[in-house]
Formats: sequence, C-alpha cells, structure tokens
Amino acid sequence: MFYVHLLESEAYPGERYVGTTRNLKARLGEHNAGKSPHTAKFKPWRLVTYVAFSDQAKATAFEIYLKSGSGHAFARKRLW
Repeated sequence: MFYVHLLESEAYPGERYVGTTRNLKARLGEHNAGKSPHTAKFKPWRLVTYVAFSDQAKATAFEIYLKSGSGHAFARKRLW
C-alpha cells in the first residue's frame, strides 16, 4: 500500500506537511527524529489523516492535488 499522509506540528500549530510513503509508521518516526530537512525544525509531528492507495501513481497524483490550490481548499474542509 501507498499512503498519503497529513501531519501537523505539535510544537507549532498550523504548520502542516503532506507526503507519500509505503511505511507510515517508519516515515512518521523519521519526521519526528529530524531526518527530513523540510520538517525537522517543526518537530514533533502528529498524524492527522492518511489515505491508502494500492497504486503508487494514484497516491502521487493525490499528493500533488493536495498541494495545489483547490487541493488545499479540499484538505482544509475535509481532511484537517
């Protein structure tokens, strides 16, 4: 499975991150360990929502959509 995950910083409410992974638990651990330069300064992170896909291309397309203008609006209304 491929997971599109939405994270929110516990230390800096309002700081959010959207990403894709095959191993959700391990990826959240990497974010909280500071291994991602984009998220290290806002750790710790909590998982808000995830969506599972059996197809990597669909997961990637959904992640890209969530990072677009209309995707941001959808996520604010339905996922956060």
